[in-house]
Amino acid sequence: MMMGIIMRSVKLVEMLPFSVMVVMEGSTILLTIWAKTAMTDYDMSPFVFVVYTHVLSSIILLLYSFVFHCRSTSATQQSLFSFGLFVRCFLLGLTGIAVSQNLAFLGLSYSSPILVCAMGLMLPTFSFLLSIILSTVILRRTKTDWRSSSFQAKVVGTIISIMGAIVVELYKGPYIRPSSVLSSSSYSVLFQKAGQYWVFSSPATEHWVLGGILLAGASISVSVWNIIQIGTMKLYPEVEVMKVVSYYSLLGTIQCVIFSLFIERSLSAWKLKLNMDLLLIVLTACFGGLVRSRVHNWCINMKGTHYVPMFKPFGIVFATIFGVSLSANNLHYGSVLGAVVTGVGYFTIMWGQIKEDEDEQCVNHNDQSHLESTNSEAKVPLLEEEIGV
Repeated sequence: MMMGIIMRSVKLVEMLPFSVMVVMEGSTILLTIWAKTAMTDYDMSPFVFVVYTHVLSSIILLLYSFVFHCRSTSATQQSLFSFGLFVRCFLLGLTGIAVSQNLAFLGLSYSSPILVCAMGLMLPTFSFLLSIILSTVILRRTKTDWRSSSFQAKVVGTIISIMGAIVVELYKGPYIRPSSVLSSSSYSVLFQKAGQYWVFSSPATEHWVLGGILLAGASISVSVWNIIQIGTMKLYPEVEVMKVVSYYSLLGTIQCVIFSLFIERSLSAWKLKLNMDLLLIVLTACFGGLVRSRVHNWCINMKGTHYVPMFKPFGIVFATIFGVSLSANNLHYGSVLGAVVTGVGYFTIMWGQIKEDEDEQCVNHNDQSHLESTNSEAKVPLLEEEIGV
């Protein structure tokens, strides 16, 4: 009896991270659709939305860091207020907030949440391409192992992801409706009007294509942010992660304010009312600024670094479900098809990354074992000599 209770408890604990991550992805898509509705139906400016969201998010992060991470050594304080860390946090705020967020929400206002999902899945592709450019072209430090299965998987995944992104960008297909049952005559009509399903046959072509380009630019900016973030944590390991996050969040928010004041000069666009839009800003700031990051860190500590990214393609499922039930006229079969293809490429690249990390860990383990063996062999003669004395 007791053993059965223990086994059930273990299963529940194992299922908890999975359930939490699924809820996180669903909440993200739901907030994205809500933001799209606010910008489309209620003329909310994406720049104003980004500013208010990150102002509130920065305040929450600063209060959280002050309350839970207020203790710091003199070395940490010296690093935190150093010019080098300031420059890196300035770049983190620029790429991770000011550029990426403004491009993302502006692209969302021109497109749809399913396109946001598809271009978000391009993040490993852009990171992979940037790493090749950085390592082989600019730094010329590392030699690429073209024969390794991990590298080949990344190349294949990159090609698949690019193909999926092209499908999302150029082919929309017929509308998805809540109760669409196609008869044989309906199929003939579809084939007769197949030419109308391409993006360039729509009068709002430039908006959809422009939205995809802006979202792709946001993913590239996040890829650059990832590279800078990894380098920052390696250079400043003594500084707590949440303090760095609060630091660059504050700098990025200031950049957003300065940039948006030049774009949105109408005072009416900055006026907030006690309505659902204000609730959207508060929920997005709390969820994106603190809740999601803490949940992701908790899942990473429990399941490893590759656990959280594996749930990102779940956004396609939620975007399709919510798109059908909440805004069917904004969702097409072609968009879902392209997003699914992009998701396949995403998983392929992630598999290659996992394989590469496993190979590196195996090599490091063998090197460490060899080093320990060499050291022990080197110490044996000295011990024998000492015993002999």
